[in-house]
Amino acid sequence: MGDESDEKQDKKKRYQPKKDQPLVLPKTAADKQRMQIEKLMRNTEKDVYIPDRPKDWKPRAPPEFVRDVMGSSAGAGSGEFHVYRGFRRREYARQMFIQGVGEVETKNEEFHKKLEENQKKADNKTAKKRAKRQKKKQKMQEKKKQKLQEEGKGDDSDSKSESEDEKDDNEDDAEENCFVIGGR
Repeated sequence: MGDESDEKQDKKKRYQPKKDQPLVLPKTAADKQRMQIEKLMRNTEKDVYIPDRPKDWKPRAPPEFVRDVMGSSAGAGSGEFHVYRGFRRREYARQMFIQGVGEVETKNEEFHKKLEENQKKADNKTAKKRAKRQKKKQKMQEKKKQKLQEEGKGDDSDSKSESEDEKDDNEDDAEENCFVIGGR
């Protein structure tokens, strides 16, 4: 008998609530989540159980051969109607599942078509803007060359114009590699 009282005292010691931590009840979902995270972080060595994603519901396959062909008509027994009703319910559920899967697939296909169309539109718009930028750049280069040629005719020194053309070519290369918007 002395052993039983010792066991009870040991249980009391083990199961006494911690007095240094007051009982806190979460008021919101965020509080509950915060408390769970705090509890997990107290003992980082302990493994955390992460449940697998639940499997999607699939209806039972229809029976290949129905032995008891029955209906809700007269002549059927009182218990047969409930069996018929169960068959009917399962078949309707199966058909609804098939329709739902079909709708999801069509919506998915429409979504991907729309994504492709949007991507094509964006590519076309980008190509158009790129062509416009290149055209503008070409016009600027032509204007610079014309200006240099006019200045070169006025100076009558071919060596200077050639060196200036080389500098302009180097500047054009610098402009192509420039990543700063609006600057050289």
